[in-house]
Amino acid sequence: MAKDKEPTTIKKYANRRLYNTGTSTYVTLEDLAEMVKSGEDFVVYDAKSGEDITRSVLTQIIFEQENKGQNLLPITFLRQLIRCYGDSIQNLIPTYLDFSLDSLVREQEKFRNDIASAFTPSGMEGISEQVRRNTEMFEQAMRMFLPFGAGRQESAPKSGSEAPARSEGDLDALKRQLEEVQKR
Repeated sequence: MAKDKEPTTIKKYANRRLYNTGTSTYVTLEDLAEMVKSGEDFVVYDAKSGEDITRSVLTQIIFEQENKGQNLLPITFLRQLIRCYGDSIQNLIPTYLDFSLDSLVREQEKFRNDIASAFTPSGMEGISEQVRRNTEMFEQAMRMFLPFGAGRQESAPKSGSEAPARSEGDLDALKRQLEEVQKR
C-alpha cells in the first residue's frame, strides 16, 4: 500500500457489525485480518460515538487468532506485558515493541531475499564460501581448546597421501585428550 493513501474507514455498529466504507460492504474480523496481512491500513470508528476503536478491534483480531490455536504470543510474554500496565515503563513499551517488530520484519525480508538469491549460480558460490569460512572458524576454535598447542597447524604436507593420515592422527590425539578430560 502506498504511504500517501488514506486508511480505509471501517464503522462498527451497535449490533457489532463492521462496515467497510471503501467497498460499501459488511466485513468480518477475518476480513480485517486479511487487510492487515495484505498491508492495507484501516481505521475503525464506533458508528454512534465516532470514537476511534482501532486498537480494540486489532486486539480482538489477535484474540481470535490465538483462540484458533495459532499461538504467537507466549504466556510469559503476555504476563510480562500485563505487568507493564501502570508501571513507569508503560510509555516505553509501545515504542520498544514497534522497533523490535520492525527490525524482525526487516531481517525476515532480508533472509527471504538471501534464500531466493542463494539458488542462483552466484548464490551457490556465496553459500560455498560461507561454509568454507564457517569450517575454518570451527577448526580455529577447536585448536584453541587443545592443550599445549597440540592442534597448531604446521607446514602443509609434502604429498597428498600424508594429509589423511595426519588428520586421522590428529583426530586420534583429540579423542585421547577428550577421554582424559572425561576421566578427571
